[in-house]
Amino acid sequence: MDFKALFTQLATLYDKLSKQQKIIIAAAVVGIVAFLFFLVVYTGNAGVKDGYGVLFESLSSADAAKVIEELDKKGIPYKIGDNNTIKVPKEIVYKERIAIAAQGIPKDKGVGFELFDKQEFGATKFDQNVKYQRALEGELSRTISALDPIENASVSLAIPKESLFISKQIDPTASVMIKLKEGRKLSPKQIRGIKNLVAAAVPRLKSENVTLIDSEGETLGDNDEEARMSELSIAQQRFKNKEEKKLQRKIVEVIAPFVGGKDKVVAQVSVDYDFSIKNVTSEKYDPENVVRSEQTLEEKKEGFAPKEVGGVPGTVSNIGPVQGLKENRTKEKYEKNSGTTNYEVGKTVSVVKGEFAKLKRITAAVLVDGKYKEKLDKKGNPTGQMEYVPLSPSDLEALQSLVSRAIGIDPARGDEVSVQNLQFKRNIQNPTNQKLGMVMTLTQKYLAPFSGVLKYILVLLLLLILYKKVITPFAEKMLEVTKEEEDIEKPVLNLEEEEDEDLVEKVQQMRKKVEEQLGVSENFNEDDLKYEVLLEKVRSMVEENPEEIAGLLQALLGEEQENTKDIGSKG
Repeated sequence: MDFKALFTQLATLYDKLSKQQKIIIAAAVVGIVAFLFFLVVYTGNAGVKDGYGVLFESLSSADAAKVIEELDKKGIPYKIGDNNTIKVPKEIVYKERIAIAAQGIPKDKGVGFELFDKQEFGATKFDQNVKYQRALEGELSRTISALDPIENASVSLAIPKESLFISKQIDPTASVMIKLKEGRKLSPKQIRGIKNLVAAAVPRLKSENVTLIDSEGETLGDNDEEARMSELSIAQQRFKNKEEKKLQRKIVEVIAPFVGGKDKVVAQVSVDYDFSIKNVTSEKYDPENVVRSEQTLEEKKEGFAPKEVGGVPGTVSNIGPVQGLKENRTKEKYEKNSGTTNYEVGKTVSVVKGEFAKLKRITAAVLVDGKYKEKLDKKGNPTGQMEYVPLSPSDLEALQSLVSRAIGIDPARGDEVSVQNLQFKRNIQNPTNQKLGMVMTLTQKYLAPFSGVLKYILVLLLLLILYKKVITPFAEKMLEVTKEEEDIEKPVLNLEEEEDEDLVEKVQQMRKKVEEQLGVSENFNEDDLKYEVLLEKVRSMVEENPEEIAGLLQALLGEEQENTKDIGSKG
């Protein structure tokens, strides 16, 4: 883009403006520049402020003292703000933060299992146990501090020595001290979660042996059982309300089409639940026996019975029978059979877990509006007022039957439903006002969700009207140029945007050159000049393309002759 030509045009345009227009434009430009300068300066000052940036914040007293000691050694100026926030000159914030962190400051964040990154030769088992306990406490402190409501946490573990006798073993215990963020508190679920977290990280540690206190020394989680019962009661009440509202919506949706709208039905439902959880275990035996095992024992024995020795006591009777002698003895045979059969008795064990809520009873009360018709006078003419007409007993009975089926009423369970008919509105409007109210209701119902979009559309329309009716006429009035100045100064040639020479000067030079070549004065006739230029242009075209010009002239003459013949024939 040729900025020189652009500035020249702007300068020319500015010279054509009146004094009042120049003042207005100058004031607007000065105001815009001042506003932009104010924004730049204010933004820069807001970011820089006093030239100090935050080095560390939320430090403990010990860590803050160490950081200040390091800054004093280096002679670096600093400022101490709230919550132990230390500020240094902004240009050295990152440099000093890295340098101080390299020295292990701040150290109050606790240590974890990085203690075992370096192995120490000659360390005893006691030293290793102490390091392990420190690392475990540090890791638990880091984990608990990561929770959203907690600013800082410290965990202390009491792990007793292992004993060979189970009766003499002592369970480990733990204490957790937490510092909450300002305005935050822990819910009972979060307290139980912290206790379970610590108990799961230490062997044989139970959650009830974990003590949790806050920075003010108050014990948290003492009333865990009460809090748990309170949460359970809240959950039960929430479930009850949800089910009651669900049944109420069912009643309204069923009756509304009949009575003429949801605003003519009021339903209240009360549901009684039994929230006691009962687990039932039952055993059933199968009468069909199944053989599990069977055992059979068989014994056989065959031989002679032993000889009985008798007679007078003496040598012969003491010696007994002589071997190898054939004697007349009876032969014996013994057999024994026994069997054992074991039968398996079939058994089925079923465990039934009780429901969260068992339905006991449902009671419902439904109130419906009647019907309305236009009131007539004694002559039968409409009076413009509406008259209330109650529902018939058959209608009420039908509505009660619909409600009973919709919400599942069971008379055997003791459920009850009552449907009554009453007049809702005492002052009834005429049909015209009712239709107007219905239109307003529909408008509110369907256009209300788009109110945010409609608001922006309305603003855009107002801005468009302001632009068309105010800004555009004002701009045209400010920048208007007289017709004579336009004819004189505005170039008639369509020049390209990027030119090496000034547009206005180029046009003026061309004008002077033409006047000099033609030898005319300043008050020459522009129409004669245009005619001469056009004639010269036609002459040059004939010299360049004689054949085409000759063909064009022949075509024109032929067309002229045809037109002449047609006119003669008609005459």
